[in-house]
Amino acid sequence: MNRKLITQIEIALGTEITNHRSLPVSFGIIGMRLEFADGRQAALKASKHTHDSGLGLEAFMLRELKANSNLPIPEIYYSGDGLLIMEWMRSGGSINPKVQRHAAELLVDLHSRPFEQFGYSQDTLIGPLHQPNPQMDSWIEFFRNHRLLYMAGEALKENALPKKLHERIQNLADQLQVFLVEPKHPSLLHGDLWGGNVIASNNHVSGFIDPAIYCGHPEIELAFTTMFSTFGKPFFDAYQALAPLQPGFFEERIAIYNLYPTLVHVRLFGDSYLRPIDETLSKVGF
Repeated sequence: MNRKLITQIEIALGTEITNHRSLPVSFGIIGMRLEFADGRQAALKASKHTHDSGLGLEAFMLRELKANSNLPIPEIYYSGDGLLIMEWMRSGGSINPKVQRHAAELLVDLHSRPFEQFGYSQDTLIGPLHQPNPQMDSWIEFFRNHRLLYMAGEALKENALPKKLHERIQNLADQLQVFLVEPKHPSLLHGDLWGGNVIASNNHVSGFIDPAIYCGHPEIELAFTTMFSTFGKPFFDAYQALAPLQPGFFEERIAIYNLYPTLVHVRLFGDSYLRPIDETLSKVGF
């Protein structure tokens, strides 16, 4: 870490850095774990470029989650000038069954809080990618136009998604009302619950990080937790004991909802993610 960055951080927090080490991050971001003379420990994200790289929006999303939920969310110590400095969340355990059951309790509480419309007050990000959030009254229309078709269209523009596969996605989009259901109310979602964004310690969830927030159907959040096996049976048993899921979620809707994060991965990581899209479309008759 260069002297200029050290000075910038110390001025921002009003205390000296006593120790630092690098953290693995991506998408043009430098990561550090910092220790300060006042006893605080922090996670630093800094843009490698002159622009913000979405760090200001990440700070906004973390603050929104903290203000509107009981989730353990890191406190923001500083945000600005291509820097995001936040509370270091204690870690040291796997996402075991006890952690999964705790996560279920936290997410049921998050999802049970009603919001007025789907979308959000402003657009957000999923990873480094733009995520449009126009506010709407219909979940199915929102998912169709601003999740599935939007991300497929962007992948097509980038030549990451073959035209024939895009046409099949469009055909499914025209029939989404056959497969999806409207929720009781819009719910605030973390939006990016893969295992790397769930911090565990002492058999409980000690932190949720790197959100991609918006208001939607809780089912899309739950579906995404299965994509990389973030949570399994202990989580879903605990979740359903508190908030039962409607029939058809496990059989059909999980795969349809996971088309969205899969298209995100197509744009970020390439054609190895095309096969699951093809398989899902075939499974539901497209």
